[in-house]
Amino acid sequence: MGTNVVQEIESTIRKSEQVVLDVLKGWAQTAQDMLPESPVRVPFADRLPKPEAFVSSTYDAIEALLASQRRFAEGVARALTPGNLTPGNSAEAA
Repeated sequence: MGTNVVQEIESTIRKSEQVVLDVLKGWAQTAQDMLPESPVRVPFADRLPKPEAFVSSTYDAIEALLASQRRFAEGVARALTPGNLTPGNSAEAA
């Protein structure tokens, strides 16, 4: 895929994400304005991870899984190269 196409896709995604963020911020402000003055207490809320920490740790875990899958896929690709498929050649040597 050409670099320009990838850049256009990334640009479109960023613009779409910004639109969604703007809508969510507006919605959150409207909801905040509708809440009573005294906040509703949620039991154990102080024990829940902050949203940013949850997102960060989730992405860290997914990135580690993706890196592992990439190493595996690259190993499969090396094992299936024509030089490794002939008798007497070992895929582990690659």
